[in-house]
Amino acid sequence: MAILSNVSFSCSNISLKPSLSSLPFSPSSRSHSLLRYSKEGREVVSPLGSVVLSLGEEVSKRSLLALVSVTLFLADPALAYKGGGPYGQGVTRGQDLSGKDFSGQTLIRQDFKTSILRQANFKGAKLLGASFFDADLTGADLSEADLRGADFSLANVTKVNLTNANLEGATATGNTSFKGSNITGADFTDVPLRDDQREYLCKVADGVNATTGNATRDTLLCN
Repeated sequence: MAILSNVSFSCSNISLKPSLSSLPFSPSSRSHSLLRYSKEGREVVSPLGSVVLSLGEEVSKRSLLALVSVTLFLADPALAYKGGGPYGQGVTRGQDLSGKDFSGQTLIRQDFKTSILRQANFKGAKLLGASFFDADLTGADLSEADLRGADFSLANVTKVNLTNANLEGATATGNTSFKGSNITGADFTDVPLRDDQREYLCKVADGVNATTGNATRDTLLCN
């Protein structure tokens, strides 16, 4: 997109700088009279030297700036897929990020919806409120990650390393599957799970979360 600067408007045969002799008031006058010059229904109004161009309707400077901002946004579709908040400005939604290293990063509210994240490394990452909706996390490393409030709805979380991960308040509705995942020390406090998933996880659950001090079986409400 070409960015135009120092834009100027010009209309032939229309003088925006009348001579002093043609002014209807003295230059030193405090009068608030308006000067009008018209051609073909278009007029230029100059209140005490401030020029306003009226072409069918008046457009304020602020409206013009807002229009430019919207135009720039629409010109770069990638902006619509950037992460939320002030964190993680890389495009991560709907992407193939297999094997990528996100370990230790702060990715709060990051949007990974529908992304392919096979074998991706999120070890120790801060992923509070991140969205993995319908994402493929097969074989990913989420050990020691802070996943409080994260969304795993419809996600494939099979064979994932969740050792000592904190999933407190995370969402795991729909066909979310944790089959084959290592959940030693993982904290599932207040995570809504299907009965079949809870039953499966209780069979393999063990350990205590190093951060919260909660036993994995207790957080899963295992018998």
